[in-house]
This record gives sequence, structure tokens and C-alpha cells, in this order.
Amino acid sequence: MGKAKVNLSTDNLIDQIETVRFDLNMNPLGIPDSVTKAITNNIPQLSTYPDPTYKRLKESISEYCKADKEDLVIGCSSYELTKLLIEFNSPKKALLVTPGSQAYENLLKLNGCEIIYYNTKEEEDFVLDIADFISCLNEDIDMVFLSNPNCTTSTVIDRESVEFIVKVCAGNDIFLVVDEEYMDFVKDKDECTSIPLVSDYDNIAILRNTTKFFAVPGLRLSYLITSNIVFRKTLEIAGFPYSISKLAEAAGIDMFKDASYISDSNSVINTERNLVYAALSVHKSIKLYKPAANFILIKLLKDNISAQDVADYLVNKGLYIRNCSDIMGLSNKYIRLCFMNPKQNDLLVNTLLEFV
Repeated sequence: MGKAKVNLSTDNLIDQIETVRFDLNMNPLGIPDSVTKAITNNIPQLSTYPDPTYKRLKESISEYCKADKEDLVIGCSSYELTKLLIEFNSPKKALLVTPGSQAYENLLKLNGCEIIYYNTKEEEDFVLDIADFISCLNEDIDMVFLSNPNCTTSTVIDRESVEFIVKVCAGNDIFLVVDEEYMDFVKDKDECTSIPLVSDYDNIAILRNTTKFFAVPGLRLSYLITSNIVFRKTLEIAGFPYSISKLAEAAGIDMFKDASYISDSNSVINTERNLVYAALSVHKSIKLYKPAANFILIKLLKDNISAQDVADYLVNKGLYIRNCSDIMGLSNKYIRLCFMNPKQNDLLVNTLLEFV
């Protein structure tokens, strides 16, 4: 039986269907129960100051990511921690990879730093050419920033390759910052993370946060891992206490020990990443870039369809994706979307393929 057509404005249409944020790269499982319980149980503790040493929190993080407790610096955001690293290093010239994170640019520019870019190639699927990249490192560069997995392309660099980079950086007095915001989503994260390199090199810092994997952007909890004693001592002398709230501290202590949530998240993401990739890969109107994280970069191959066209079509269905036309190194032919729960992913795949 045919259905009667109802004329709805775009606003009314969105109001009547679920809005799904495939553009935020957030864990579809949502806030862990451990976080909710910890915050509820610790509300009376708001009358006390956090532990300035974050002893219990550092123990929890250390057990979770296999980092030495002494190498941990706690902060409210990766932005804050990056700011501290830039102020400590006072770089005159920094190297960024494109496509990639643009979050560091403003901080570098505010500190009067010249930015140079290393462009990964579309014909090589935006995979970083390690040998060529290393050849670009010299004594004129003070800092290098890598996002691993890449926050735009979802490609991952193996630890051996990062070690090659950090060795060359050390020889040229370059400080390397590796942003592992999405490393928790990687299937073989223990083999890919650069955390084990920290014990051997003091010119590397690794950024981690809880926003994406634990789905708690409002919690404001991040951490940095480095063996650079001068940097850590500088923070102590300058005074860097109470960078997070008492509730964030309490939530973090329990959250990193939430084995059930962590296991369920890994299972869901691994399964949905494979299913979505398989469902989209058979269609010749798009090109997929093999994802390692919880999101995928897609190129639109039809001449008459742009990223904005796709984004507009999907938003009318309540589905938000990332139009990548404003990202350096890409164009109006690229979109990015993350993996949500099975029902939501089915809806997105079917709706996307209706249009492209």
C-alpha cells in the first residue's frame, strides 16, 4: 500500500526523527556507568580540594595504558597540555602533517611559531611515507606534531615507524608530540601506541584524552605522558595544581578500571568498523580509506556530487556527517563519518547509498 505524502519543512522533519551525530567520533556506548556512579557518590567531596598529586588517578591511568606513573601529567584538555608543551619548547618552526589535526595551529601561531606542512599524498591513500618524512627533519625544526591514528584519515602509524621518527628528531634537537586521541579505538592498540618509547626518549610527549573513547567531553580529563624531567620539574616549580575538578578525578579513577565498558566498546567498534567498511566497499561511486580508528574517510567519485550535497541530504534525515572540504589537503569531494550502533549504522549506510 502506498503511503500518503506529507509536506514537512526541514526543521519539522529533523524534529520528528532521531538526530545522530556521525561527525563527532564519539563512542556509541555513551557515558560509562562507572562515571555516573562515581560522580553521584562523590558530590559531597566537592567541599574538598582534589589531591594535587593525583596519586590514585595516576595509578588507574598507569594500569590502563601501561605508562609509568612518574611520566604522567594530568590536565583538563589536550589543548591545555599542548599549550604547556609549546610554551616549554618555545618553537620557532614546527612541522605538521596534512591532512590531519588543525588544533595545534592557533596555539603555535599565538607563540610566534612558523608552521610548515608535510603533505601526505592522495595517490598513496594519505599514508605517511616514513622515509620521505624523516628526510624533511632538520635542525631548523623545533617541534613535530603527529596525530596517530590520524584524526582525519583514520590511518595508523606503527610503533617501529614512530621510533624511527623520534630517533631522527632526537638527533636534530626536535621535540615530537604524538596525539593519540583515537588510539583507544585501534584493534591492535598495544602494538601501535608510542607509550613504550617514552622510557627511552625524553624528546617525545604523548597526548591522550577521555573525550572520544569514554564519550565524556563534558568531564574535561586528559593526560600527557613524557619522561622529560625538565618539563615535569618546570610544571612543579611554576605551580600546576588542581588542573581538574574533584569529580573528574573521582570519575577517572573508576573509569579507567571499567573493564566491562572497555571490552564492550572494543567489540562494538571492531565489529561495526568491519561491517560498515564491507557494506560501502562494493559501491563504485565512492572510495574508502581503510580505517584504523572509529571513523572512516570517504571520497565521492561522481562529478556532480559534492561533500556539501551529501551533508545536506543526510542532515535532512537527521544524520550529521563531517564535510571535509575545509581540511587542508582535502577538497569538496571528501566526507568523514564515525561508527555508531548497528541500527544507526544501517540507517546511515542505506541513506548515504541512496544519494551517492
